[in-house]
Amino acid sequence: MRAELATIVDGNALSRMLREEAAAHIAELVQAGNPQPSIAIVQSVGEEAAGVYTRRLQRFLSEAGVGVRVIELAADATLDEARPVVEQLSADVAVHAIQLQTPLGRNISLADVVDVLDPTKDVDGVHPRNVGLLAQGRPAIVPATPAGGMEILFRHDVPISGARAVVVGRSTTVGRPMAFLLLQRDATVTICHTRTVGLEDIISQADIVVAAAGRAGLVPAKAIRAGAAVIDFGTNVVDGKMVGDVEPAAAERASVFTPVPGGTGPVTVAMLLRNTLDLYRRAIGVDRR
Repeated sequence: MRAELATIVDGNALSRMLREEAAAHIAELVQAGNPQPSIAIVQSVGEEAAGVYTRRLQRFLSEAGVGVRVIELAADATLDEARPVVEQLSADVAVHAIQLQTPLGRNISLADVVDVLDPTKDVDGVHPRNVGLLAQGRPAIVPATPAGGMEILFRHDVPISGARAVVVGRSTTVGRPMAFLLLQRDATVTICHTRTVGLEDIISQADIVVAAAGRAGLVPAKAIRAGAAVIDFGTNVVDGKMVGDVEPAAAERASVFTPVPGGTGPVTVAMLLRNTLDLYRRAIGVDRR
């Protein structure tokens, strides 16, 4: 039977709410005489999936009042061609936020260019300085995907302090930062991955399960403890359909469950807008923190 008061997260509805909140703040700041916030998105030509995501992001950001510049790198661009682009955007005072949309091309990895990115414009928290601050528990900017996962927990009143949390996935962009964020909220966190021995037993003890390994069905429904909150970041294509890392039947056991698609994905876009707003506020000197 399904857990009492179980909630299937409507990521699209939550994303709209978050975007409307950010848009209202932006409108207030611009009406007060501040410049329009601006973001630059650097992406590679020919990456269709990334292009679709960028167009969606561009639409949502524009609707919220953010100026968007998309800078395209040739698919065969060299590192010597890419680094000056990021350096120039970092030096441009009219640009408040920069996103490096991966993959950046056949010859360029994120690590190749991230060190020339201004950390105060790093909208997705990938610069080593921002990664280090997050690990120390004093983040300047939080990667949008795990930030969205935390927002889902907050908005659905999931108890975090003292909870047993299992994060399945150890990537530097989702799994590890999510574990740091949960630790900062006083959860007891276990990080697992695809090679963890006894994975199901470990998951079965968790109050919060986060799946971010990128393997379809890695977390079976039977491993979810009744009443646990499940955040599924997995994006896998199986037989032409998008599926998560958690078996959908886990929704019958969870108290809060993010479906794929329609769960964490839309919230990530909203958190990128919020991060853009945060960087903009600091750039114009109205940060309240």
